[in-house]
Amino acid sequence: MENWFSPELVALIREAEQPYAYIALLLIAVAFPVAWGVPRLLRGPEPRHGSIVFGRNIFDGVLFPALWLALVWMAHAFCLHRHLPLAVFKVVVPILLSLLVIRLTVRVMRVAFPKSGVVRAVEKTVSWLAWGGVVLWITGVLPSFIDALDDVHWKMGSGTMSLATILEGAIVAGVALMVTLWISSAIETSLLKGAVGQQLSWRKAEANLVRAVLVFVGLLLALSAVGIDLTALSVMGGAIGVGLGLGLQKLAANYVSGFVILAERALRIGDTVKVDGFEGRITDITTRYTVMRALNGRESIVPNEMMITQRVESATLADPRLALSTVVQVGYDTDIDALVPKILEVVPKIARVIDDPKPAVQLSAFASDGLELTVSFWINDPENGTGSVKSDVNMALLRLFNANSIEIPFPQRVVRVMPVQGLPSDEGVVPGAQSSPTAVTSSAPAASPEELRDAPPSAGQGPGFLEPGGAAGA
Repeated sequence: MENWFSPELVALIREAEQPYAYIALLLIAVAFPVAWGVPRLLRGPEPRHGSIVFGRNIFDGVLFPALWLALVWMAHAFCLHRHLPLAVFKVVVPILLSLLVIRLTVRVMRVAFPKSGVVRAVEKTVSWLAWGGVVLWITGVLPSFIDALDDVHWKMGSGTMSLATILEGAIVAGVALMVTLWISSAIETSLLKGAVGQQLSWRKAEANLVRAVLVFVGLLLALSAVGIDLTALSVMGGAIGVGLGLGLQKLAANYVSGFVILAERALRIGDTVKVDGFEGRITDITTRYTVMRALNGRESIVPNEMMITQRVESATLADPRLALSTVVQVGYDTDIDALVPKILEVVPKIARVIDDPKPAVQLSAFASDGLELTVSFWINDPENGTGSVKSDVNMALLRLFNANSIEIPFPQRVVRVMPVQGLPSDEGVVPGAQSSPTAVTSSAPAASPEELRDAPPSAGQGPGFLEPGGAAGA
């Protein structure tokens, strides 16, 4: 067995074979229901969606592995005091620690970035690294692996950097980032709770600013904990400033525009606006873009710079009321004075049509087929769309016209069948025309032979074409 396993793993297996080693397993098993029951009592019977501490099912929260790890550590101290075998704890503690790291990363990332597709890749990467660390720890290879990484080093400025230092810095930076994102998510939830209208936009700006500051401070603390001199970052800060000034102008403009929008509160979450031909309701305002959702379910991600530099039509900024109109034609023989009061009586009965301002009817045009009436009305819920209310008004007008026998005119044409004389010498007939009845479509009466005789010659005809002395009579 010594030839196949490392000395640390062999010592671990032999220690697990000693008497009373089952006591450690018993203590770990007893700690499991306690670690699950306490969060269950604290959370209550109903799940808390978006909770980092409890998760959805207790098992996927942070409190469960943290509490189980604490109880196992207490059992480890008890066995150490009683001089009992500790081999099981050398396996269980790294596993619970890895589980805690994975649960913390997963829950914090899902709460901080609920719509990001990178979260799943980060979860898998952290899981593989954590379980790989557990395997290296149990097999006893981890110390040798760290020593091998530490042997690969190079000089950087006045200090020395190695792969082990980079790994340590990445772990510390990851933990600091998770903690700061957790704190910022808790602050954002507290700020946005119960906020509506203008308060929602202002608190959203505060939450974004708090998150940016906490992440920046967490990264600085992580770098200082690794041993990197922060004064060396001054050059990097200057380079970042030049990059923002040259290559990242649009990105910087979008971030600045986002804070301006949230600070001025000219656009708020819940407003119905139209930008660049897209009309919808604002569902979220971030520091870089604004999310708009149309009534058909489509979403548009609009850069904040566009919301500042282009014209934005808002339907809910000053007054949520919106004027709509529909056009209908009636015949010229319709009694308009009697019809208009009936229309004004029917339209206000539509569910979404409001009484103030009142509906109105105008005789807008004398069309070719009838009198054109424009029916205007107002609604106060444009976020629910305009197509349905226009349809309801048109249906009500159609029922009103049918009940009062009012005709809606439509274009009409008259078709006349006229006989044509068969002799080419007949006056008014062009030589070569067929001598058969012909269907002629016209909206005016046909010309008589006398009218054709007196008509001036058309282009390409000689004088006297239809006269007895002309070509026709020659």
